[in-house]
Amino acid sequence: MGYEPRTVTRIQQESKKTLEDFVVQECPVALVYNGISHVVMMATPTDLVEFAKGFSLSEGIIPNLHALYAIDVQHSELGVVIEMKIASSAFVQLKLQRRQLVGRSGCGLCGIESLQQFEQQLPQVATAFNPHWLNQIEPAVKNLNRHQPLTALTGAAHAAAWVEQGEIKAIFEDVGRHNALDKLLGYLAIQNIQVAEGFVFMTSRASYELIRKCAQFNIAMLATISAPSTLAIDLAEQAGLTLASFCREKRFALYTQIQQES
Repeated sequence: MGYEPRTVTRIQQESKKTLEDFVVQECPVALVYNGISHVVMMATPTDLVEFAKGFSLSEGIIPNLHALYAIDVQHSELGVVIEMKIASSAFVQLKLQRRQLVGRSGCGLCGIESLQQFEQQLPQVATAFNPHWLNQIEPAVKNLNRHQPLTALTGAAHAAAWVEQGEIKAIFEDVGRHNALDKLLGYLAIQNIQVAEGFVFMTSRASYELIRKCAQFNIAMLATISAPSTLAIDLAEQAGLTLASFCREKRFALYTQIQQES
């Protein structure tokens, strides 16, 4: 479900009211590759297969879904464990990273040894930017709210949507923005959706890890409701990714140079 009922006391001036409210779920999700625990993420425990596949691809752990042989989701009182069997070549590369990632926020930096390593991790986007996507931001904004049931109930979830022709074709929600994006990316990979046909639209700010994950998937444009960070702008420019933020029905702000469709 992604949410649980909890008792809350609402206080307004001199009045108090006790009632049942819905609160977004958040729990530890351990991603295990070939028997080795790689990372523990704090996430909303929904769409976990999409999440695990999207994370594995967006972090470069596997080059494609053919390198993921098996996946098993196990729930317990402590949280969720997702066991994955990946190709030996991918597992060797994973071990060579020598990174300690348990408890990280999805930032993708914890444990790297130098700034040079960080710079080398950024992929280059080969997908051509389509200028017509800019005209599709407004209809996507208009329709966004009705596609967010978890946010409507709890007010505490981020959403990542896939937009084609101004229509929201898929959307995933999570307490973490990077988790929501990984769920969406996993869905795109599972469905073999052509990323040249659309763009990612997110309800969050534009942070650098979102840029990196989109670039890893060869996605040419990211649009966000809230503001970008300076690093997100810089990395979007380096990756050749178009970044539009402060997206509203009648306006948005472009932070990277637009490359015309070839």
